[in-house]
Amino acid sequence: MKTVGTIEALRAQVYAWHGSRIALVPTMGNLHAGHVSLLEAAKSRAEHTIVSIFVNPLQFGPREDFARYPRTLERDTQLLEQGGCELLFAPGVAQMYPQGEPLTRVQVRGLAELLDGQSRPGHFEGVATVVAKLLILACPDIAIFGEKDYQQLLIVRRMVADLALPVEILGAPTVRDADGLALSSRNQYLSLQERALAPQLHRTLLELAGALARGVPDEPKRALLEQQASASLRRSGFRVDYIAIRDAGDLGQPRHDSTGLVVLAAAWLGNTRLIDNLRIGYAGA
Repeated sequence: MKTVGTIEALRAQVYAWHGSRIALVPTMGNLHAGHVSLLEAAKSRAEHTIVSIFVNPLQFGPREDFARYPRTLERDTQLLEQGGCELLFAPGVAQMYPQGEPLTRVQVRGLAELLDGQSRPGHFEGVATVVAKLLILACPDIAIFGEKDYQQLLIVRRMVADLALPVEILGAPTVRDADGLALSSRNQYLSLQERALAPQLHRTLLELAGALARGVPDEPKRALLEQQASASLRRSGFRVDYIAIRDAGDLGQPRHDSTGLVVLAAAWLGNTRLIDNLRIGYAGA
């Protein structure tokens, strides 16, 4: 595996691959098996694979500690080498934002203002800005994102469509531990007691999805189901940001003709914020 840290070196390698199919997996490092699954998806769909590791300061809010985000580049490099990654792009902040905080930002209005956008103002603007820059720099034919952050996936897809960027955005299934907890870099912050409680988030979504299996309920019924799921999590020791039943296509309020729903949740255990989601498809989806 080759590792580069400058835009010039990345562009030189991409230019050398001209005419071949390239896949990009954008990450912030601190990698785990879920990221490896994204790499595997990339390798199966392209001749050349790039993984980027960049801890992006633009997507950290005022109460989120950018400086404390774990940097594990040596371990990440070993994991990527074992997984068969071809090129690692690992720039520093000064390389990505040489003039300091950029004046140009990418906004995906509407989608970015819902759910996590309400809990973390400005987060998705930072995500969209850095992803747009990475796509421009790496010129991939395909980019792989995990479905665990379903809202992020939809935002990136909408950004790519609106800007007519020549890249396919692929969502890869969430990888889970045996007890159902979605793999996340944040899981390492859970205490032993919190880790034992954490799978209840997935179980609650499974129960909610089961209640939606027969079709799209009316708004009062959806509100009641959301309230019941939130109460269940609070009884288990979670601090709930949101539990929401939304249309899987645009995260809007479900319609009776919706062909698929998604149930999404964000909740805290101690100082650790966990997110998860489950999709529900209907006939004709």
